Amino acid sequence: MSEVQLWSDVAVDVQTALAAPKTIASISKANPAVAGSVAHGYADGDVLLLKIKGMIELDYAVVRVDGSVTDAYNLEGIDSTLFGDFVSGTAEKITFGASAATFTEVNAAGGESADVLVQTIHVRRGYNMPGNETPLVFTFGSLWVTDDPALVALKAASRARSILAVRFTFSDGTLGLFAGVPAASMVPNGSAGALVTTPVKINVRGLFQDYAGA
Repeated sequence: MSEVQLWSDVAVDVQTALAAPKTIASISKANPAVAGSVAHGYADGDVLLLKIKGMIELDYAVVRVDGSVTDAYNLEGIDSTLFGDFVSGTAEKITFGASAATFTEVNAAGGESADVLVQTIHVRRGYNMPGNETPLVFTFGSLWVTDDPALVALKAASRARSILAVRFTFSDGTLGLFAGVPAASMVPNGSAGALVTTPVKINVRGLFQDYAGA
């Protein structure tokens, strides 16, 4: 069992490059899910951004490779048994080349399922079913350091409205992976005599994937 985590000694790395997309021919409904991809060249531990049609639960998921063989690999930690039917997709290897050194707080909101009332004329009492999940959003407080590599990458993605992958690495090696569209204007905030700060927001696409540490 992993240790209780603290927001201390946590590395926050952001994507600086995506390799050329490689075609995924199939994804099994299994635990773990197995992706078929001819001569993919991925190694165990590589982190991929998936773009998937059909099995939409994996669209824009950030996952780790495991059990790699010449023409297939496992999507580590992904149980796709009850997912939709795969139609087509690609994988792009992520390079996390920029580490943040300025974040002061992290907040996540959303991801909960809204209740949907099921009510018929046949019974007196209705019941609730979970509906669509609300959008997941991360917000960060950050020091205003204009040459911080992670802030530079987030600002560039914000202006281009492009997807960017993010990795949390906790002190015991536990990982959190996700991708989304940042909003990082790099506008300075603050009050007299206080630290200059700037807000960062990431609207998440796809699932948030965690991997236990050592």
